[in-house]
Amino acid sequence: ILGMMARSSIQMNTITCNAAISACAKGSGWTLALQLVSEMARSSIQMDTITCSAAVSACEKGGEWTQAMEILGMMARSSIQMNTITCNAAISACAKGSGWTLALQLVSEMARSSIQMDTITCSAAVSACEKGGEWTQAMEILGMMAR
Repeated sequence: ILGMMARSSIQMNTITCNAAISACAKGSGWTLALQLVSEMARSSIQMDTITCSAAVSACEKGGEWTQAMEILGMMARSSIQMNTITCNAAISACAKGSGWTLALQLVSEMARSSIQMDTITCSAAVSACEKGGEWTQAMEILGMMAR
């Protein structure tokens, strides 16, 4: 994608890279999405919440929960704000892997950071607990949803 952008004289900036990463997420191209994120870092192109949400979503669709968590770590180190979409994608990625404890940590982080939780948040967290055999945790989340 980067080569095609250069050959087409498309300027690489946050907006064009975000669009390319989002396209990768929709096409299950998590490796290419991560390459684009790396290229943005190398080229000193500003990343934002949209950049990272799209990359986490690409990782989630590819079942790469550890990579999704790496992106969240990069967001924290770079002071990029997480939002509901970012967290939901990361929790869903954890649900697809064996990362139920990380999913619950993200739910707690959302509460501490006043990031709004929605039905997707809770459903993904319940799914992560279910896959980890953590029924009591799943029931707690369902109870939280009822409040």
